This record gives sequence, structure tokens and C-alpha cells, in this order.
Amino acid sequence: MEAPVLYEDRDVLAVAKPAGVVVIPARNEEAALSLRHRLEASRKEPLWVVHRIDRDTSGVVLFARNAEAHRALSLAFEQRLVEKTYLALTRGALTPREGTITLALHTARKGKMRPAFPGEVGSLEASTGYRTLDVWSTAAAAVALVSLTPKTGRQHQLRVHLRAMETPLLVDPLYARNDRIDARALGLDDDAALGRLTLHAAALEVPRPDGSGRLRVEAPLADDLAAFVAALTKARAAAT
Repeated sequence: MEAPVLYEDRDVLAVAKPAGVVVIPARNEEAALSLRHRLEASRKEPLWVVHRIDRDTSGVVLFARNAEAHRALSLAFEQRLVEKTYLALTRGALTPREGTITLALHTARKGKMRPAFPGEVGSLEASTGYRTLDVWSTAAAAVALVSLTPKTGRQHQLRVHLRAMETPLLVDPLYARNDRIDARALGLDDDAALGRLTLHAAALEVPRPDGSGRLRVEAPLADDLAAFVAALTKARAAAT
């Protein structure tokens, strides 16, 4: 596993998590396979977890390097002082191209979330800003690259909001019932394929633990997602 270091100082470590790796082990999973454990082993230092992203999401993950930084960062997340930006490949394009999805969520069976009914007890406020960066027309469906900024941090929020808008992630086994997409299935003359969530944690901005302003860390689009975007763009250029 390679998790390139994006930024580090005496308080924090930010890395680019690859898809397929958990930040911390789930129940009955071997701890040694988690991102935290592997980083601690390779760097020979303890690390504190302050947030997580899904196993099959790539992108920025931030760790604290001491207990004081952990407390400060955890408080920042709790008080919603953190700005997150994700990039998503979706099936279909949102209309209008820019806006906010405001849709309360509710827990569902088997660890899933669902849109809440109006006035439903136990519903959780959820809001996501979005901006469409590009749209490609293919033989099978339109595919869009969307920038997402969650205003709240509910479980699976981005995935459920996109599905509710009828523009689900291009690959999402849980909410779109699709665990793989091949470029050729979209009518593209390319071998690019994706077998994981088409979601990438592109940027994270937090207050610095020492109080000296804010820190923004960005992770380049993961190679597999970038290759798929390149295939879509190549096909569009060839058609014009």
C-alpha cells in the first residue's frame, strides 16, 4: 500500500489514502491492514485518528501526531469548522449545474442511510453544496464530474444525496447496485475500468491545532479516476 504524504508538520500528517484501505479496522478485521496501523509501523510513531473516509473512497486523510493536536482537531470537526471537498463521477448530470442539496437523512437497515420522510422522528439534517465541473455524453448515459462540499457530515451523505437526485455515483454497490463500470460499456473505445466507489476526497481545510490560521491540503485525483476521465475526454474530442 502506498499512501503518499501530502503534508506534515509537528502536529499533523496528511496522506492520500488509496481506495480499498480502511482508516481504522472494522469489527473482526485485522488491525495490521488499516491505514493507521501501516503508517504507524512505517513511520515508527503513534498517530491519532480525527476523521475517516469510506474504504473505497480515495483521497485526503488527516491524522494528529500528538494528543493536544488530536483534541483541537476533533473539536474543529465537532463544531463544523472543517471544509471538505470531494470529486465524484456520477451517472447523469445534476440540474441546475450548481446548487445545494438539502435533504434530511434517516438510518436504514444493514448500515445504510435513506432520505427521511417529512417530519419523521429521528431524521438528521443534511446539506451538500455541489458544482458540476464537466459532463460527457456517452452511448449509455451522461457522465458528470461533480465537486461536492458537504455542510454536514452524515454517514453516506454524499452517496444518498446523489442517488436521491437520480444522479448516483457511477459505481456504488450499496446505493446504485453497480460494483463496476467499463469504458466500453459506455461505448468508449478504451480499456479504462473502475471497480470501486467513484468518489475522491479532493481537499480538506482545518484550523491549525496551534491556532496559527488554517491549513488546506489537496490530493490529486486518484490514478484510476483520472484515467477514466481521460478516456471520456478522449472520446469526446474524437467525436468532434
